[in-house]
Amino acid sequence: MEVVHKIGRRKTAVARVYVSEGKGNITVNKKDLKDYFTTATLQYKVKQPFALTENEDSYDVKVNVYGGGITGQAEAVRLALSRALCEINEEHRIVLKPEGLLTRDPRMVERKKFGQKKARKKFQFSKR
Repeated sequence: MEVVHKIGRRKTAVARVYVSEGKGNITVNKKDLKDYFTTATLQYKVKQPFALTENEDSYDVKVNVYGGGITGQAEAVRLALSRALCEINEEHRIVLKPEGLLTRDPRMVERKKFGQKKARKKFQFSKR
């Protein structure tokens, strides 16, 4: 099996994932998964596609991720891994699709408008 390359996005985070056969090592930006994503929740999000398809120790993963915060980055990695697993084996799609792991979340931060404090919040109105 050659290396499978996929991209995942969430908010402003972009993750490029390179999946190859191996022992289950996950490297994020040249750091170990536990060093980059320190909380257990984020580590669970990244490993979720492997857990659902029962492939925890089958593939080595190299990830380049940038932009956004750590939660957006973790969810971008999760989407990219799900897409990669579907390319490796089309039957994984049946497991991942109902869990919502193949859906790109389109929610983004709304832009700030001029003459206002934030996107929707206005400056305080003074009648007199």
